[in-house]
Amino acid sequence: MRDLTILDEAAKWLAGYGTTIPIRALKYGNRPHYDWETTLLERGDAHLFVLGHHGRKLRHYTKGKTFTIDRWTVEFFPLDAWFTVSADIADGRIVQYYCNICEPPRLDQDGVSFIDLDLDLIYRDGVWKIVDEDEFAEHTLKFGYPPELVDRVWQELAKLQARIASRQFPFDGSMERFVSQAPQEV
Repeated sequence: MRDLTILDEAAKWLAGYGTTIPIRALKYGNRPHYDWETTLLERGDAHLFVLGHHGRKLRHYTKGKTFTIDRWTVEFFPLDAWFTVSADIADGRIVQYYCNICEPPRLDQDGVSFIDLDLDLIYRDGVWKIVDEDEFAEHTLKFGYPPELVDRVWQELAKLQARIASRQFPFDGSMERFVSQAPQEV
């Protein structure tokens, strides 16, 4: 019953377009990794689209630094899938997609959080590329990822690649419809 109450409170909190949505990326074992704030663009039954503002601060706990992000982003958080997407915007178009493989993002009264599982899939200059395989191998040992989780990460990466290849949501043009929310000049 408590979970439903939390979700009801979160739904009320997310009722309005333009609501500030904190995002928290964690590493396995719920270790803080990084966080930033975004603005709600759309709340669906099982997803969120948010806008990351040019000039926002990203606190990177793993590196012990705070970075200023110099691009607008449209970000997608499915609440029922093992990935997130951040699309960098420049000159009125998406210039890069950055997909995290992660446990399904969670929504609560504190915002959106997800467990980053290291592997990333990036689209830049017309090419999709898997990155951070070395980090995944290192963290598998360091944090003791169970074998089932390791297998699941690779399966979810393959599912994400298939989703992209077949232009399934949100790779069906859904992210592009929010590009106009980011000013072209800063």
